[in-house]
Amino acid sequence: MFKKEIFRHFDYWLFGAVIFLCVFGIIMIRSAVAGNVNNAGNVSRQTIFVAIGAGIIIIMSIIDYRFWSSISRFMYFTIVGLLLVILVVGGSRFGASRWIETGIVSIQPAELAKDVIIIVLADYFARTKNEPRDLRWVARSFVMVAGIVVWIVLQPNLSTTIVILIIWFVMMWFSGLPVKYLLIFILVAVILFGVAFPFLQSYQQARILSFVFPDQSARHGNSYNVEQALISIGSGGWFGMGYGHGSQVQLRFLQVRQTDYIFSVIAEEFGFLGTVVIIALLLFVILRCFRAGRMASDTFGSLIAYGFGFLMFFQMIVNIGVNLNLMPVTGLTLPFLSYGGSSLISLVIGIGLVESVIARRTMIRDVGVK
Repeated sequence: MFKKEIFRHFDYWLFGAVIFLCVFGIIMIRSAVAGNVNNAGNVSRQTIFVAIGAGIIIIMSIIDYRFWSSISRFMYFTIVGLLLVILVVGGSRFGASRWIETGIVSIQPAELAKDVIIIVLADYFARTKNEPRDLRWVARSFVMVAGIVVWIVLQPNLSTTIVILIIWFVMMWFSGLPVKYLLIFILVAVILFGVAFPFLQSYQQARILSFVFPDQSARHGNSYNVEQALISIGSGGWFGMGYGHGSQVQLRFLQVRQTDYIFSVIAEEFGFLGTVVIIALLLFVILRCFRAGRMASDTFGSLIAYGFGFLMFFQMIVNIGVNLNLMPVTGLTLPFLSYGGSSLISLVIGIGLVESVIARRTMIRDVGVK
């Protein structure tokens, strides 16, 4: 009977939009890797992850989201443990150790760390909702974030580090961070960036410098991927060149096209109108999450929904910004569309939690009416 109530209040619009995006992502990955023997298995692997992801959303919606508050500390130390394992025995790709190789699939704990930090911070801010919003309150939350971020920095994984720090700031803002602290945070962030830049990996410095000084970067060949992405987007025009007929994609001028630059693949093959539809669907999913946060029955549920909604919004903006050369290259995926099992699982866990928040808010409202 209880499960019937859950599915009666299930947000099928949210679920349907997510599944459509995932399936469309598989279709675009298939086009992106066509004829590439090394990536021939990506389509089948992504299809399996999408099927698993659909099941995860349903299972997470059945479980009361408040349960995760009770085991948030266990989740926190578990993810820290996995990040420590990465530093010792993790698989290395592109100069970074970010993956646990199981022989069947590769797991990237940093992606799951995004879920954990949202749950942990939502629990903390909910428990301290009546406490003063002072620097002590901020500092305690930062210690929680730093306990995870420090191990991600050492991989090194700058993009995920930035995402988690942004999530921390946004969730503080939703929890009532005073405006007077805003300028302080901006000033500290600028100073820390200036201090940290010399210590970044050479490829990370190159990405930033190629964005700030594009002409010099072009002469040294450091902006090749961005240039090819812009050519792909421009060649798509209004209506695109047709599925499987994008010259930049099919002739493999566009690199890492199934992950970082999947947006450019969509733009070349389906044109400006195609990208508008995809962006609209992503915004629809994000707005449904924000709606869930606004209507949640408690602070914990509200912060979970807002946290995951902003996570998807930030990744969407950054990924598209990179494709349009409006932001430095980061490696962040386009939600639900880019190839990558860990990224997809991380996002569908968030959708499942949001579905749980929606269902229980509606059930509590109905009980109150009766």
